[in-house]
Amino acid sequence: MNLLVTILVGAIAGWLADLAFKKFSLSLLVQIILGIAGAFVGSWLFDGEIHTMLGLPEFISRVIEAFVGAAVILLVVLLIRRFTAK
Repeated sequence: MNLLVTILVGAIAGWLADLAFKKFSLSLLVQIILGIAGAFVGSWLFDGEIHTMLGLPEFISRVIEAFVGAAVILLVVLLIRRFTAK
């Protein structure tokens, strides 16, 4: 069940990050992978404390963490593309 929740959170967070960064237009599989990777990055950034900071339900907190992590990953990709394109 935990794996299913992780995939669902990854799909939602990856989709939201893809919407926020319209330059990428990612496939569903890549969105899920991005969201799962973003969940690890977001968990590392917030140390799992976003649930207590915002007082939201755990599922929504996990989606927010994963979205922020996915956004950080996409920002890093954009910066790498910009500096290597010259």
